[in-house]
Amino acid sequence: MITNKAVLIDRDGTINLDEKGYISKPEDFNIFPFASSAINLLNKLGYKVLVVSNQSGIARGYFTEQDLQLIHNKMIDELKKDNAFIDKAYYCPYYHDAVIPEYKQNLEMRKPELGMFYQALKEYDFHIKSSFMIGDKQDDIIFGKNAGLTSILVMTGKGMDALSDLEKWKIKPDYIAENLLVASQLISHLTKNKK
Repeated sequence: MITNKAVLIDRDGTINLDEKGYISKPEDFNIFPFASSAINLLNKLGYKVLVVSNQSGIARGYFTEQDLQLIHNKMIDELKKDNAFIDKAYYCPYYHDAVIPEYKQNLEMRKPELGMFYQALKEYDFHIKSSFMIGDKQDDIIFGKNAGLTSILVMTGKGMDALSDLEKWKIKPDYIAENLLVASQLISHLTKNKK
């Protein structure tokens, strides 16, 4: 019997500020003040916390996978200081208009395609119907819904823009939340109601 459950979380605009375009160095990476409380709550609820992030800046030549690793190290270390733990950060460096040829492939890894979902599912073997996807863009919601996850659109990052276009979407989020902390509180509420 599968007992693991997971919350997959988009990175830019959901965990951290997304105002400068492509974040290419750790000093430009700033976590939202509520992110550690949100992730700590998910940890306490027993969810695997998995980041799933498109990082086409690598394919575009703006930064390298090594640069991204430094940024993710900062994210993990800063959250850890507040007892908030990410189990794994998945990312897709591939893009159809890549300027670096090796990154013009494996496009099934890029959200809303499900490559990162299948990677995470294989590694953590979580129960899909008990798991969630949180993000600030349409691609996050399509990714979550197509994977069979309960999807939550947050209003940080590009979320307000996404909300204004919502009536045009064919696939809509299951829930809308102000930010990652409110989304985590909603998950807490839904989890308790299922018991």
